[in-house]
Amino acid sequence: MVAYMFPGQGAQFPGMGKSLYESSSEAKKLFDQANEILGFRITDIMFDGTPEALKQTNVTQPAVFLHSAIAALTAPDFHPDMVAGHSLGEFSALVANKALKFEDALKLVHQRALAMQEACEINPSTMAAILGLADEKVEEICASIEGHVVVPANYNCPGQLVISGSLEGIQIACEKLKEAGAKRALPLPVGGAFHSPLMEPAKLKLEAAINSTTFSDPICPVYQNVSTTAVSEVNAIKENLIEQLTAPVKWTQSVQNMIKDGSTLFIECGPGKVLQGLVKKINKEAETKSLD
Repeated sequence: MVAYMFPGQGAQFPGMGKSLYESSSEAKKLFDQANEILGFRITDIMFDGTPEALKQTNVTQPAVFLHSAIAALTAPDFHPDMVAGHSLGEFSALVANKALKFEDALKLVHQRALAMQEACEINPSTMAAILGLADEKVEEICASIEGHVVVPANYNCPGQLVISGSLEGIQIACEKLKEAGAKRALPLPVGGAFHSPLMEPAKLKLEAAINSTTFSDPICPVYQNVSTTAVSEVNAIKENLIEQLTAPVKWTQSVQNMIKDGSTLFIECGPGKVLQGLVKKINKEAETKSLD
């Protein structure tokens, strides 16, 4: 069985999606449609912009979504048995399995990016990558920090967990985690505490947008960040998508469940190869490749 997986924020690079645009008239049409929906020429920034211009949340999220979703929609032999996306990538996954229309998903991604940006401005906050410590130990130390929001945010693979929280909370956590034996505790260059309770204002905005969007029965299950198991029921998909902003991304557990359910090949769809690396660390026997 084949699992298609879709990357999230951080996978962007200058020139992304350009060869797709130039080699497929169908892809070109979708990119041009995206420029109209967004009200600015995101293709100019994706194809020829600087890394700095691509880093802005209102650009990054739609850019990564577009590269991934359009690659899936225009692939000549695209028959997923299951799909999954890392954080933002879940929207591309839901286009790939036909639960969401391309244009509806793009509007949601755009609204998500703006809402998250706004939430970051309300509560200055950050994230840090913790390497070389058991998940349980990281969870325990996060829970021990009083008076600050500090939570596990991304379970990327064994020995790599990203935490999220207030600026001071993350600083205290990094010191405690190093003392507990973490190989590294690296603050990340992000605008806020994604996948934490500090994203509650963004979640409320996104909830209203998701609830007013039409979802369809998918052609295959999606393994969502919140539930980690196969989901095909529309209401459950919507609920998990709403919860995702304040809940951790359980990527390790999702990949383990996809393997348990029969996936033997993981194909990364979109910019970069980050997810292939994570899958190999979760299960070195798994076969991975990029969607050409």
